[in-house]
Amino acid sequence: MPPTRTSRAKDPKDPELVLIGQHLRALRLERSLTQEALADAAGLHWTYIGQIERGERNLTVKNVLRLERGLGIGPGDLTKGAFDGVTLPSSG
Repeated sequence: MPPTRTSRAKDPKDPELVLIGQHLRALRLERSLTQEALADAAGLHWTYIGQIERGERNLTVKNVLRLERGLGIGPGDLTKGAFDGVTLPSSG
């Protein structure tokens, strides 16, 4: 009898990463940029942009700054705008 494959459910996405990804997508679309165009402007790979937008990647500060430069927004604007009007559960 062949071994049975067990399908592992994907880990639930981090709600904070999902919010950042949604905000990144909104900012990108406001500027009529494709994922490829933003990736080029930010010096990142286009598949990485998609993963961020889906809340699948935890960004480094350096990559947040690269994305902000690529979008033409100021430092901190990507994360600040992502959480406007949102109450997140406290950690710890």
